[in-house]
Amino acid sequence: MEEKNRSVPKATLHRYPVYLKALRRLKENGIDRIMSRQLADYVGIESTTIRRDFSFLGNLGKQGYGYEVDDLIRIFSEQLGMNFDEKIILVGCGNLGKALLNYNHWNHVVGEIVCAFDLDPSGVGETSVPVYPLDQISSRMPAGCRIAILCISKQVQKTVDMLVENGVRGFVSFSTDHFTVPEGISVKSIDVVSSIQELVFETNARH
Repeated sequence: MEEKNRSVPKATLHRYPVYLKALRRLKENGIDRIMSRQLADYVGIESTTIRRDFSFLGNLGKQGYGYEVDDLIRIFSEQLGMNFDEKIILVGCGNLGKALLNYNHWNHVVGEIVCAFDLDPSGVGETSVPVYPLDQISSRMPAGCRIAILCISKQVQKTVDMLVENGVRGFVSFSTDHFTVPEGISVKSIDVVSSIQELVFETNARH
């Protein structure tokens, strides 16, 4: 993928998942062919930008005919080099965790949350997926699951170690606690407070 994407601008690469998400939704709604101007209205990106972005992948459409949705989905999936049907687990069903469970619309791009774990599942309430006790990770881990979303503030390192032992290879972490992972395990930390601080600094610097 790195060699294939080397000549594609970074801004264009960032838009490819947006296109793929839209195309998968269009396919789900029974749309088989689309013009660039129609896709532009759907994703809020100029049609000239869309055509330029598509041009990096070859001659994908025909003038006056548009693009085959199935072909675009296949090409973008190959280009991004990902499995867009990932089984994702959520660990920690507090307010943030439950909000993510209620959202859970990533099936058009990266997959979906298939189950969750919590210290006290009985206190979580009604959810769209099963919620299991945290100490049942080993027995309840979905087959083939590689991605976990962390929304916990207790037993973080112990839980991460258990998840790694059971096949998790990537974490999206909302936890404020520091933890370590073995080499080869990826972690994307989401720090909302730091992001707000950076935004305030940038805003003040410009005014």
